[in-house]
Amino acid sequence: MTGPAPMHELAGRRILVTGASSGIGAAAAIAFGGSGALVVVHYHANAAGAEATCTAIRKAGGRAFPLGKNLAAREAGAALVEESATLLGGLDLLVNNAGDMIERRPLADVGDAQLDRVIDLNIRPVVSACAAAIPLLKGPPPGSIINVTSISARSGGSLGSNLYGAAKSFVATYTRGLARELAPDRIRVNAIAPGVIETPLHARHTPPDVLAQLAATIPLRRVGQPDDCVGAFLFLACETMSGYMTGQTIEVNGGQYMA
Repeated sequence: MTGPAPMHELAGRRILVTGASSGIGAAAAIAFGGSGALVVVHYHANAAGAEATCTAIRKAGGRAFPLGKNLAAREAGAALVEESATLLGGLDLLVNNAGDMIERRPLADVGDAQLDRVIDLNIRPVVSACAAAIPLLKGPPPGSIINVTSISARSGGSLGSNLYGAAKSFVATYTRGLARELAPDRIRVNAIAPGVIETPLHARHTPPDVLAQLAATIPLRRVGQPDDCVGAFLFLACETMSGYMTGQTIEVNGGQYMA
């Protein structure tokens, strides 16, 4: 294998991570920063969390730029990409991590307002951000996109979370379609599907007894931590390690789902 050593090739790369003020997004952003990347740390309401992520990135040797944006607003994904590219002087990698269950609700009780909230946060900004990023990622050298879906895209989700799972299923299908479209430009598009990871999302929406029940279904017998997802992000970001991969989803779930 020729070229830079894995991870070292990320030095100086310009990366936007959405939803990076806590949880999986924060862990990914810090890992990219530790590899020498320049990282825009997107957040919505958690400015303190974003600053903590930026501090960790700087301590690890990277450069970090916090950037607040409500991605539920129309065209916010595109605006975030454009502002990030201005801060970074371009863009090499887009990580679409931001999303939320909003609330647990039986499907029979879902109305238009609930549907709109889930779509506006979990689907619309992914499509908007990717469309805005494509011209920036054409290089040279070409960049890449990593979308974050979920095990619930495969399973349908636990009780009350099916709408969220359906939205994440859209992201998984969209990832494959976009990968096919952008392959002639050598822009790789892949996804990561976390399982049950101990993040603020579960703290908000999953009672401890339900979380314990979910943990019991995991072959590795533990709930995942955000750092458990870091290796998959680094792998997909590095051309030397995953340069022949596109349109793929890496499952990070402790064996709870096996393809």
